[in-house]
Amino acid sequence: MTATNPLNFFWFIPTHGDGSYLGTDKGSRKPEFRYFKQIATAVDQLGFQGVLLPTGQSCEDSWITATGLATATEKLKFLVALRPGIISPTVAARQTATLDRLSNGRLLLNVVVGGNPAELAGDGVHLSHDERYEQAGEFLEIWRRLLQGEVVDFDGRHYQVKGARNDFPPIQAPHPPLYFGGSSEAGQALAARAVDLYLTWGEPLDQVAEKLDAVRAKAKAAGRAVRFGMRVHFIVRETEEEAWAAADKLISHISDAQIERAYTRASSEMDSVGQRRQAALHGGRRDKLVVAPNLWAGVGLVRTGVGTALVGTPDQVAARLAEYQALGVDTIVGSGYPHLEEAYRVAELLFPKLGIAVEGQRAHESIANEFTVGRRA
Repeated sequence: MTATNPLNFFWFIPTHGDGSYLGTDKGSRKPEFRYFKQIATAVDQLGFQGVLLPTGQSCEDSWITATGLATATEKLKFLVALRPGIISPTVAARQTATLDRLSNGRLLLNVVVGGNPAELAGDGVHLSHDERYEQAGEFLEIWRRLLQGEVVDFDGRHYQVKGARNDFPPIQAPHPPLYFGGSSEAGQALAARAVDLYLTWGEPLDQVAEKLDAVRAKAKAAGRAVRFGMRVHFIVRETEEEAWAAADKLISHISDAQIERAYTRASSEMDSVGQRRQAALHGGRRDKLVVAPNLWAGVGLVRTGVGTALVGTPDQVAARLAEYQALGVDTIVGSGYPHLEEAYRVAELLFPKLGIAVEGQRAHESIANEFTVGRRA
């Protein structure tokens, strides 16, 4: 792993709530800004490069939350949701430039087209799956041109603007980087022509390889190159037995009724291809959760979005990440329950195996105390 460039490693701010168990309020933590700030300041110090803030009806707003967290951190980057169809591209361009300046160039954008028709309808979006990606293409063209300083006239199917401009440029030129995840043909086509980094959810190696190869080929045909990243949960412990015990404990309160409802929602009520791929990994069954070496689909029994976790010792998880890195993945967006404690576990146990420096890890070497017994003459 360390023979190549270390992975860019991001973490997650659980703006919909957090806890030690899935499927229950036992040990749950409310989505409060004070807690988000604890996580953000911790990962900023630990060496994570950035954090993803989710989006949706059940989440605190990612833009407002990132603005608050930017003032409490120094180096951390913020991957926030850019939502075509829910906000106009001109307003989004102004917000982008403002937050990029406020954070001193630490803004990243996660283009989210959406995959839940019921939730989208609540936000006034009534387009079909492929129409949403068509709309997103128009949105990003206007947004990009504005941030590059153009006065924009645009007459498309979904947007018509005349004389649009953005008077205050972002710090990052030509604009903050665009991240995006979409497993459908329409999603891959948009990624190939419009974004900087394509994100896949954690899947077995062969499935990830097939997806990345398809996007890579589409981007090449468009005269572009796209970077790749992966969104996945982590359960890392010092021994394999401890890791799998922690995985079992995480889902120990989930009922069969909860699993059935979540599986129906993901496999048939949503039109997200990526969500259906995640649901197909476990098929709604507790006894089919190990879907590849050290890749566990237990989180997806009840959670939408990414439902897989890398489970094992630091060496095992590092080996799995090296395999994804060999496919072209250079960025990991991780998470774990609860997110504060698991951020420390990942940084302290896994980062050394990945060649990622952990700030302050060697701070005790010159101090005589219980952590340095036997290490000084």
